[in-house]
Amino acid sequence: MAATKTLDDLFLDTLKDIYFAEKQILKALPKMARTAQSEEGKAGFLQHRDETQGQIERLEQVFELVGKAARGKTCEAIQGLIAEGEEIMEEFKGSPALDAGLISSAQAVEHYEIARYGTLIEWAKQLGLKGAVPLLQANLAEEEATDKKLTKLAKASANVKSTKAA
Repeated sequence: MAATKTLDDLFLDTLKDIYFAEKQILKALPKMARTAQSEEGKAGFLQHRDETQGQIERLEQVFELVGKAARGKTCEAIQGLIAEGEEIMEEFKGSPALDAGLISSAQAVEHYEIARYGTLIEWAKQLGLKGAVPLLQANLAEEEATDKKLTKLAKASANVKSTKAA
């Protein structure tokens, strides 16, 4: 009979999931930056790429704290969200709605990450992984800030421009 899975196992599993997700996002952001039409959009995606690199490094510290190798586990959810974003880039290329679509894709990714980090923080507290909590909280704070910036960008320009015919 298989050993009973514990919260430790679930924590590690979810940590591997978000690690994989962050690495996929790191690969997708430069393409999003190249595709974005507005300068603010381009700059925002590039800045988030730099932040994502820092988030990956923090996750590697969490793996160290739990004594495990930093290894990702295929995350179907993030692959689906990134594929959706790529579809928008292709279908709306050159259209006034492109940036609005890119922002909405990026926010779907942010919301996924926010949910994952929130969960990991609570589990780390329950498991007594005190050193992991501030690292995960730093990642969560950056994701929430990025989400707010994307909302501001959407309201300020992208959504308005997308309603105008080319």
